[in-house]
Amino acid sequence: MWGWSAFTALTLAGASLFFIPVFIIRPFRYESPRSLLVAMALHQHATWGTLIAAALCFVIALAMWNGVNKWRKALLVAGLIVVSFFAIMARMNHFEWMFHPIASPGFEAEAKSKLDTAEMIMAVHLGTDARAYPISEMGYHHIVNDVVNGVPIAVTY
Repeated sequence: MWGWSAFTALTLAGASLFFIPVFIIRPFRYESPRSLLVAMALHQHATWGTLIAAALCFVIALAMWNGVNKWRKALLVAGLIVVSFFAIMARMNHFEWMFHPIASPGFEAEAKSKLDTAEMIMAVHLGTDARAYPISEMGYHHIVNDVVNGVPIAVTY
């Protein structure tokens, strides 16, 4: 019985290391400083944590393999697939999938702009060049790589 408990706990731990940061850090949703701290700490440790959880699950599954019937073997295989999936996903930058950085923004002259007069913007002015970035777009993309007056900048919100 200890094997199943440990196997289940490790599978849930691997899933939690991936899913908790994804659940907390979502576009257009308030994140408190404390929850953001927890999410970033879990995300930082997810790379090794999910790998350790997967490795231990494999060891437990091998130890239990000969003593279980075919249905329990299927459960072991399913658990191994799940924990392996999270070990792989923890190595990808899934936040980029949610926020879609803009590599080369397009701009219009102020007179041609279709922004509402109440639209909030972030503005950058360097020398003779100026840019305005609508908050409504920045809230989705979170980062824009741009060049203002010949200076490369990263605008973030």
